[in-house]
Amino acid sequence: MNSALQFQVSPYASFMQETKVDLGNGIQLHVETGGNPKHPSILLIMGLGAQMLFWPDFFCKSLIDQGFYVIRFDNRDIGLSSKIRHKGPRLNSYKLMGRFALGLPNDGAPYNLFDMAEDVALLIDRLGLEKTHILGASMGGMIAQILAAKYPEKIEKVGLLFTSNNQPLLPPPFPKQLFSLIGKPESRDEEGIVNHSLKLFHIIGSPGYINQVDAIQTARKLYRRSYNPAGVLQQFLAILCTGSLLKLDKQIEKPTLVIHGSKDRLLAPRHGKAVAKAISGAKFELIEGMGHDIPPHFVPQLSGLFAHHFKS
Repeated sequence: MNSALQFQVSPYASFMQETKVDLGNGIQLHVETGGNPKHPSILLIMGLGAQMLFWPDFFCKSLIDQGFYVIRFDNRDIGLSSKIRHKGPRLNSYKLMGRFALGLPNDGAPYNLFDMAEDVALLIDRLGLEKTHILGASMGGMIAQILAAKYPEKIEKVGLLFTSNNQPLLPPPFPKQLFSLIGKPESRDEEGIVNHSLKLFHIIGSPGYINQVDAIQTARKLYRRSYNPAGVLQQFLAILCTGSLLKLDKQIEKPTLVIHGSKDRLLAPRHGKAVAKAISGAKFELIEGMGHDIPPHFVPQLSGLFAHHFKS
């Protein structure tokens, strides 16, 4: 580990330590680490508009208990990491979405997923990790695919959770799920944001596994920690202006496990299956009843599958 990094205990999980890491490209990432630094590391990459706390403490602790050094962080433009101020022309999201679905190129976003993957590559270097396992969820899984293809020397094995390679003609997200993710809340005060988050959890989450009390507490904690709706939109534009990762998938040679939920209505299971099919030797696991989230019920199964993959 880089001794220049100054750590302090995270207020969110007593077994995690937090720090700021300057990447040297104008971006600072807020990072939390847990476990023994001498153990094999797993770098967790979260999805669109999601702070690193969407990797549940229970999930992180489960991986630590199985012998891993766990790292989670806020992507650029979200949580406590650097925010990107864009002064360029406003883009038409609907037009970009139409072109994206047909496999046509888009441009004009403040940054794309290649830039976000570069952030993670720099983070790996700054943390002094010679090689690391990577586990990406949703948009984070897209970033992980780019990393595995472009920086194989930094990566040991790859885990992908409810993600896509955005190849043309895959089933689009259900409109209700998509617009709950990128839509605006009815009001910008704390209660309005918390209610908006609750609706999102119920719409994209695993049916029957949402605990209302826990969901309210989580929504409030996330709001008080950071609220940056502009970052959510800019990350969405980054996806639309990156396009298909199919060619990159065909370059990935690292052992890869793809896991998807049968009840995912944001990215249907066909997305995960397309990723697994495109990556040579990749394995695919479908989790019955799981949506586009990581509720406590599924943590033992998920962490067990990924831990076995990274150890085998």
